Parts: sequence; C-alpha cells; structure tokens
Amino acid sequence: MKAKQSNAPSYFDMQFITSSISTMLVLVLLGLVVFFVLAANELSVYVRENLNFVVLISDDMKEADILNLQKKLNKEPFVKESVYISKKQALREQTEAMGTDPQEFLGYNPFKASVEIKLNFEYANSDSIAKIERFIKQNNNIQEVLYQKELIDAVNDNIRNISITLLVLALVLTFISFALINNMIRLGIYSKRFLIHTMKLVGASWGFIRRPFLQRNIWSGVLAAVLANAILMSAAYWLVSYEPELLRVVTPGIMLYVMLSVLAFGIIITFLCAYISINKYLRMEANTLYYI
Repeated sequence: MKAKQSNAPSYFDMQFITSSISTMLVLVLLGLVVFFVLAANELSVYVRENLNFVVLISDDMKEADILNLQKKLNKEPFVKESVYISKKQALREQTEAMGTDPQEFLGYNPFKASVEIKLNFEYANSDSIAKIERFIKQNNNIQEVLYQKELIDAVNDNIRNISITLLVLALVLTFISFALINNMIRLGIYSKRFLIHTMKLVGASWGFIRRPFLQRNIWSGVLAAVLANAILMSAAYWLVSYEPELLRVVTPGIMLYVMLSVLAFGIIITFLCAYISINKYLRMEANTLYYI
C-alpha cells in the first residue's frame, strides 16, 4: 500500500501553484460579489435610517409638553432617534442659511417648533410612514408631518433593483467560477489518468485512489482562499484608510462574512470538481483513456 500511495500526486509542484493562483483569481471575484451584496444591504440600512420626516408643532403647545411628546415618540418602535428644534433655533438656522433675518421685516418669527425623526430602516417606506403620520396626528397640537414621499419611494425602488441585480450577478458568477475551476482541476487529473488506471489494476480501492487527489485540491482551495482573502482585506483596508466614512459600510462583520464565504467557496468548489473529475476516470475502461 505504501508503494501505491507514493505514486499519488505530489503537493506544491508547478501545477499545484498554477491551479492555486488561478483559483485565487476566481475567488477574489466571488469575494467581491459577496462583499457588494452584503455592503449593499448595509448601505440600504444606512440610507433608510437617514431618511427623516419633520413633525411641525402648534405655537399653542408649551415647550415642556413638546419635550414630553418627544420622549413618548422615542419609545415607539419606529423611531431610531429624534431631535427637537425650537422656534428660536429654527429662526437662527434659517437666518444663517439665507444670510438675512426674516423676523426683521416680518415682525415675527415665522418658523414653527418641530421634532425631526429618523426612522428605523424597517419603517422607512411610504406605507409605514403613512400609518405613522396618522398615529402622530392624533395629537391636536401637531400641525403637519412633512416628508418626501417621492424620495423615499425612489430610494426603496433603487435599493430593490440593485439587490436583484447583485443577486443575479452572484448566481451567474458562481456558475462561471465553478466552470473555470472545474476545467483547471479536470486538466490536472486528466494528466494522471493512466496513473489512476494503474492503481486500479493493482487493486487499490476507489476511495484510496480518490483520497490524495481530493486532499491536494482541497489544500489548493484553502491556499487560494487565503491569498484571495489577503487581497480583499488589503483592498478594504486601503478603502477605509482613504475614506474613513466607509467604515459605516465596510464593517468588520461584513469582512468576516466575506472571508468565511471565500474559504467555504474555495473548499467546496475544489472538492466537488475534483470528486466529479476523478470519478469520471475511475469509471473509464483502459482502451477509452487513449481517445479522450
């Protein structure tokens, strides 16, 4: 049995290195797709949670009552955070923005006290906001609830379209990646087809013959995944160093999922491709091997 095992494919030869590098390039592309899918979801949460609406308060409502209303709203599940803007603060902000004080020529402060609310992302859609608006307007001191319905609809439509596109791209690229890696592994095993037949002739079991080929290709997948992850992590580090704001999207959690996904792809795809290819040659008769 030792003599048979010594005829098994050796590790870290030129074919092994070439196969690992080729697999690495494919895994980098797969890792990028996984990253964009996860980052798109994180980005959609970030965008939705920064869509806000404004609750305009009647002048008859005292500031203490407004603050109590704000506290009650903060306890609602749809509120991520809220900011109270008094009449004086609204006037000051608008004066700075316009470069002139409207109170000087109007004789009064035309702005209303308000509460700006940022929603939890699950509620950042027109249907939920319409229900929230009816709920808030039950208070008679609420004059108006302002939000940009067209903007919210556009954001949600774009997020949905981008998510579908990325999902389709991920499926297509996974199929292409499997085909590319399968071709590389099949070529490597093809060159050993006569060795496989010789091992069959001396009585080696299929499992014994398969084992070194599977181990070799799994290690190739692991090495390719490690190299691909190193490239992806370096790219993520460069992006965050260049633009620190991207930390809101390029989170450690996302990168961990990307690295685990790349490793899983590397192991599973190389194992399946090697298993399918080796079984093909194990089933072949000797005379067939000369004509493929």
